[in-house]
Amino acid sequence: MASAAEQLASNLNFSAFAKAEDLKKRIWFTLGALLVYRLGTYIPIPGIDPDAFAQAFQQQSRGVLGMFNMFAGGAVGRMAIFALGIMPYISASIIMQLMTSVVPALEQLKKEGEQGRKVINQYTRYGTVLLATVQAYGIAVGLEGGAGIVTDPGWFFQLSAVITLVGGTMFLMWLGEQITARGIGNGISLIIFAGIVAGLPSAITGTLELGRTGALSTGIILAIIALAVIVIAVIVFFERAQRRLLIQYPKRQVGNRMFQGDTSHLPLKLNTAGVIPPIFASSLLLLPATVAGFSTNTDMPAWASTILAALGHGQPIYMLLYAGLIMFFAFFYTAIVFNPKDTADQLKKHSGFIPGYRPGERTAEYIDYVLTRITLVGAIYLVLVCLLPEFLISATGVPFYLGGTSLLIVVSVTLDTVAQVQGHLIAHQYEGLIKKSKLRGGKRGR
Repeated sequence: MASAAEQLASNLNFSAFAKAEDLKKRIWFTLGALLVYRLGTYIPIPGIDPDAFAQAFQQQSRGVLGMFNMFAGGAVGRMAIFALGIMPYISASIIMQLMTSVVPALEQLKKEGEQGRKVINQYTRYGTVLLATVQAYGIAVGLEGGAGIVTDPGWFFQLSAVITLVGGTMFLMWLGEQITARGIGNGISLIIFAGIVAGLPSAITGTLELGRTGALSTGIILAIIALAVIVIAVIVFFERAQRRLLIQYPKRQVGNRMFQGDTSHLPLKLNTAGVIPPIFASSLLLLPATVAGFSTNTDMPAWASTILAALGHGQPIYMLLYAGLIMFFAFFYTAIVFNPKDTADQLKKHSGFIPGYRPGERTAEYIDYVLTRITLVGAIYLVLVCLLPEFLISATGVPFYLGGTSLLIVVSVTLDTVAQVQGHLIAHQYEGLIKKSKLRGGKRGR
């Protein structure tokens, strides 16, 4: 029999949305916050020559800066106050997740519930400030090294650039938290989503312009559209896929009454790591080329030039390393965010068990076995989604925005946002049913 939540979800329609005033307020707040973010990507930091920087950035747009520019909504290409974007916060969050797995004190905080989570979040903010400060100082020094980019180099420019860039990151972190609390949720993800989507029109226009000038044939453009549709369908299927393990609870007696044992499911996502593996893999592979591009040393050793050429975008070695790093980070990040032993202990604590396996260590081994198998499938899915567009980009010179990583982020965040909206609508309908039942009860009482 379908649950009440499933029945309500099937009845969601525009009339229910029109009556959900709180949801509409949340959507308007989210749109306003994202508008503020987009405006900030056009405000340059003080003390730079935008034209000189644009010329220098154009030479590095195919490196790791191009990827960061995509995530920052074009702010890096304009060296805006939001040039660092939200990436320092994401990096600090990943570091904290890793630390909670290896540092006993942080692991204990994680188990303390809401209070421990608040302390860990505060540590994450401190880490964000530290990482953003280091990155901002590196950007300031790098800008001073460019010819004619900084109008007045010196300590004052470095200080102002660091304060501006760190302040921009902290503002985006606060804005993301506000969207999560007062908007429709997923604030940090929506900020990254908005940055990527903002660049899609220009990328699509550039592709069509290549078709108009004859650089790309009509067949290739149609193939690009078909591939994008197929990749989106594959992402939707695999992001929703999960393995559900049956959990049983024994019969229990309360007083003189015996209650039947209950059953539930432990859902294990096929892609637990999300978009982290392709982002990390891309960053590591593009970093050497970017560093070499900024280097002023023209006498580069032959072996270094050979390695850089082999690691070029679209080269066979690049593709193999990209696939291998995605596989590695898929397993690595899954091991960080999901602990089978903790899950088995929680099941044992609440008297739950998986049929055929003893509670405790045997249950943990079985969960780990299943998780490893589905993570392998999820890693292969990530490799295929990210590499197939890379082959097309390499062969045709299609804009970077049409890559698998950007499509993966856009589709994943869209699915999460739709789920959040449906959750708010279901909550609104529940509130309406409760009010109606109270009114009927009051009338019957009279």
